[in-house]
Amino acid sequence: MGVLSRLSYVVRSKINAALNRAEDPSETLDYSYEQMRDELQEVKQGIADLTTQKKRLEMQKRRLEENVEKHNEQAREAVNQDREDLARRALEKKKQKMNQIEDLEGQIASLQNTQDNLVEKKDQLQNRIEEFRTKKESMKARYEAAEAQTRVSEAMTGAGDEMEDVGRAIERAEERTEDMEARSEAMDELQESGVFEDALSDKDSLDRELEEVRTSGEVDAELETLKTEMGKGSTDAADAADAETADVETEVETESADEDIEAELEELKDDEEN
Repeated sequence: MGVLSRLSYVVRSKINAALNRAEDPSETLDYSYEQMRDELQEVKQGIADLTTQKKRLEMQKRRLEENVEKHNEQAREAVNQDREDLARRALEKKKQKMNQIEDLEGQIASLQNTQDNLVEKKDQLQNRIEEFRTKKESMKARYEAAEAQTRVSEAMTGAGDEMEDVGRAIERAEERTEDMEARSEAMDELQESGVFEDALSDKDSLDRELEEVRTSGEVDAELETLKTEMGKGSTDAADAADAETADVETEVETESADEDIEAELEELKDDEEN
């Protein structure tokens, strides 16, 4: 096998495989059925044309038969007129017409045989078409059922092309999601570590940490003040308040004792003067 022959064989094989994949049995069966119906229609048209031709010959035959009868009457009349010459001419025409009728009868008989054969073939073809139509519908139903079952099986098992595409799409989505999550975590880590400086600030990481400590301390102090004002201070604050209250009470008691002593001294001074 030469190179061109092998190339031609490979090309035909590829084309045949592609056609097999693209071929829809339902469409092919419907097309074959329509082709057979077209063929049947052509046979019917042929029978109609043949019958028309036969009818024309039959009409021509009837006209000739009428002429034969006419020439026969002419011959009789000529004999009655003692015109043998005219009778002979009429009989000669009669003979010609009868020969033509004989030829027409042969043609009509041949057309009739052809018509009978065509009608028989037409009936056979029509029966074949009806059988094919029944088988076609059965095959289409089987193919559609098998196709539906195959699609369901492929969908359940994930073996179909569409399910394969869906699986690949899910895998790609998972990979992209994982990449984005990892990138987000990396950016957070770098931001917390101070690797990325704020582009709008001239403070370094140390300044920011000190500011955060200072801010946190101010917030804690304000919180303790607020809790104290609302009577919900911490234990240390309550102890300090109790100690302050005790000092005030001690000071008040001391002042009272001093006043009593001064009163007694005044009484003694008055007694001495009297």
